[in-house]
Amino acid sequence: MKFLLFTLVTRVPDPRTGRLPGTRERLREVVDQARLADELGYDGFAVGERHEDPFLSAAPPVILSHLAAVTSRITLFTAVTTLSLLDPVRAFEDYSTLDNLSGGRLELIIGKGNGTAQAQLFHVTTDDQWDRNREGYELFRALWAGERVTWSGRFRPPLREAKALPRPLQPNIRIWHGSATSRDSVELAARHGDPVFSANVTNPIEPYAELVRYYRERWAFHGNDPADALVGAGTAGFHVARTSQEARTAYAPIFQARLGLARKLGLPVVFETLDDFVARSSALVGSPEQVIDKVGRQHEQLGHEVINLSVERDGRPERQYLDSLELFQAEVAPELRRRIPSRPLASFVADADPDPGEQLARTEVSGVVS
Repeated sequence: MKFLLFTLVTRVPDPRTGRLPGTRERLREVVDQARLADELGYDGFAVGERHEDPFLSAAPPVILSHLAAVTSRITLFTAVTTLSLLDPVRAFEDYSTLDNLSGGRLELIIGKGNGTAQAQLFHVTTDDQWDRNREGYELFRALWAGERVTWSGRFRPPLREAKALPRPLQPNIRIWHGSATSRDSVELAARHGDPVFSANVTNPIEPYAELVRYYRERWAFHGNDPADALVGAGTAGFHVARTSQEARTAYAPIFQARLGLARKLGLPVVFETLDDFVARSSALVGSPEQVIDKVGRQHEQLGHEVINLSVERDGRPERQYLDSLELFQAEVAPELRRRIPSRPLASFVADADPDPGEQLARTEVSGVVS
């Protein structure tokens, strides 16, 4: 199993002191967290994309490019990049550049996005967001695969023998399709032979497991080998301590703060108490043994090989926060890696290639896509 640390760069008041961090301070914290993930041996670091309060993650390629410069090993993820809002040509240019800067350590998770602000800022609505996501994905794929692209669609001007630069380092980048409940995303993933990343955050596991089962059915329907299907999943919260009581005590103010924020933003509240949240959600709050057991139970339903864990400090004392990250890597991750085999991430492929220059040269000979 592989483990990503994940952030939406949420900027909210400290649940203990009420202090609101500055934008620069919050972004610098993300940089420090990525360095720490690299040092502790996590497999990847993921940055989401949102375009409204209370998030500062509107520009993932900018943040990830900086993280590429201060890390050396981890895979860098988007989680998600909202292709429904972006010009696919511009998205290609950004991420192809990042792919080269990171030495091929990039993987993408795409999605249609959510939130009311995107309709105002980008004029993308529920009426067209799925079509935009699909079209954006297909053009992005064509640009990545071919040096000269001829293409036409509904939402941007056509291309004829267009050359988008720079050419990427990875000839075939892995693109995950992020989804919470929609079958549109998993159908697109299955049709193109791509992995799916289940949100697995807001609700108990059952609806997410049902969606993953549908993905596997459609995967086989489209003629793919069932053994090649690849699934990742999110978690609703994360704190590991030596005992269950220590973990719950540390996480209690975080739960209460998030509950209050959800109600303020008008988001659905499924778990009203911490006990219910720990028991029925995907949150990993407990001792190492409890966390290992819970991931194992979820794996029985999802069959996932990759997990993302929120890296937000959420007002925890620094030492307590660091202890949780370190304890997970020391005692939880090794056992889950032993129990649940997983396929390599992009950083493994990048490290395995002895001559990145040769790989770049191979990319330059891609053919025309029409």
